[in-house]
Amino acid sequence: MKSQPPVKEGQVISLSVTGLSHDGNGVGKYEDFAVFVPFAVPGEFVRVRITQVKKTWARGKLLEVLEPHPDRTEPKCAVFEACGGCQSQHLTYEAQLRHKWKQVKDCFGRIAGMDDVVIHPVIGMEDPWRYRNKSQVPFGVSGGRVVAGFYRPGTHEIVDMESCLIQHATNDRVVRAVKELVRELRIPVYNEQTHRGVLRHVMARSATTGQLMVVLVTNGPELPKKRRLVDGLVKRLPDLTSLVQNINERRTNVILGPENRVLWGEDCIIDRIGHVEFTISPHSFFQVNPMQTRVLYDQVVKLAALTGEETVIDAYCGTGTIALYLANRAKRVLGVEIVPEAIRDARRNAERNGIRHVRFETGAAEDVMPRWLEEGIRPDVIVVDPPRKGCDPKLLETAVNMRPKRIIYVSCNPATLARDAKRLLELGYPTVEVQPVDMFPQTGHVECVAWMRRPD
Repeated sequence: MKSQPPVKEGQVISLSVTGLSHDGNGVGKYEDFAVFVPFAVPGEFVRVRITQVKKTWARGKLLEVLEPHPDRTEPKCAVFEACGGCQSQHLTYEAQLRHKWKQVKDCFGRIAGMDDVVIHPVIGMEDPWRYRNKSQVPFGVSGGRVVAGFYRPGTHEIVDMESCLIQHATNDRVVRAVKELVRELRIPVYNEQTHRGVLRHVMARSATTGQLMVVLVTNGPELPKKRRLVDGLVKRLPDLTSLVQNINERRTNVILGPENRVLWGEDCIIDRIGHVEFTISPHSFFQVNPMQTRVLYDQVVKLAALTGEETVIDAYCGTGTIALYLANRAKRVLGVEIVPEAIRDARRNAERNGIRHVRFETGAAEDVMPRWLEEGIRPDVIVVDPPRKGCDPKLLETAVNMRPKRIIYVSCNPATLARDAKRLLELGYPTVEVQPVDMFPQTGHVECVAWMRRPD
């Protein structure tokens, strides 16, 4: 007979917090049973009310910190615990970086069985605030009043806010301006339950060039009081470059629909990473932390060790950001991506920068790269930058079959990075070193660049 969990919902317990989960929650043991406690700090002794019980773990609400740890600090944001935008403001920044390093180290040990890999200290930010260049904020109604903000964790309840301390200040100005005008003009906002109303989300993109894009996501093509709304935003936002209406009529959690209509200004904005300029449209993928993106890409350059004579393949190339950043250091760069719109943007960006020794193709990398091999292409370096789920196993085998000197793996998920590193080791490409980069301060996320080397 299976033993029952030693806790039940509503029970109040005390326990020691011994670690952090991958999403930033404190973790402790009660009678050898795992309990996750949001906003608890490793090293603390806390009092907790159990809110959820599963077979092998429970979740609790932090009631009191009985013995605080020096890593605890006062969150700067007034709605930090209510909002799901970030998870780690209660930790000092130094502690955040240590725990992110430990997360990477633990994944390589536990998942890959690779305890001897060199994992460098996390490269953090000098000022870990106001870094996000893109916000996507849902609009709704609460208590008869229009609200805009991020969702309460685990719900679709909007936490109304006037400022987000990890967003670029310009994005805050955009949300405030739209909220004021929607209230003033009585424009109906979207209701998820009834699928009625007009304004669903507002997206703001602030470029390092000073340009600003605002996207109004609407539940259908109609936008009441459109002329007055446009005039009001142009007046309130002097740096506005592009104002777009995106139409999303589907019942979905996906924010953007397929159709864009320019309401004012340009259809895109220009942003820059180092020496390369990029055209950004509403659907374009672009890293949200421009300062740390350059740090991340410089680590790719460093680990790729290019001399100017190499052929480089960028798998999962997206809109070509890494491929174009590497291009002036390589003889030839080839990028492959399954999303046709991203390849269109990549070619557009190459043309904009006058980079002619790059080639971008649409398709699954694991299908396109074998054909390149048949064409006689022998890459010296392969760069992969997959989504959170990691690389397709066939892609890893294809990459190894091309026999590059180095594989550079850019990852937003240490767990899938470690899983794929284990497979690459089995295929003959051991991981030499890993450099974590803090792209998302005040959250539990960490980005990594890893170098896998072909044995000579």
